[in-house]
Amino acid sequence: MKLTLFLAALYNLVWGIFAVFFPNALFQWLGLPPPEPPWVWQCLGMVIGVYGVGYAIAARDPFRHWAIVFVGLLGKLFGPLGFLFYALRGQIPWRFGINLVLNDLIWWIPFGWILWKVTRRERLIKKET
Repeated sequence: MKLTLFLAALYNLVWGIFAVFFPNALFQWLGLPPPEPPWVWQCLGMVIGVYGVGYAIAARDPFRHWAIVFVGLLGKLFGPLGFLFYALRGQIPWRFGINLVLNDLIWWIPFGWILWKVTRRERLIKKET
């Protein structure tokens, strides 16, 4: 759990910094027009970087800081749902979905597993008391 959260923290911090300092790069790689204005994408990068700080905190004690993992998983579930909503309406190109693979989809199982372990531990503690 700690390693997973440390890796999530590192990934989010790097991604966030990259989005802040190079807001057009991902769009250029995907052959898409850059966001206008670029500060909108930079703000998203800042938020993702802040998630990285949260994951670093949670990595120290995943059982105590499970709520950070829960909020992170919600974001990683709702982001792809929002993408699907707009892609199905033709308002966002499907190729932008590659962004979701590393940012969201690969974290579903590890974050879900962490939350399952936390729930299981809480149930065991309640049985003992």
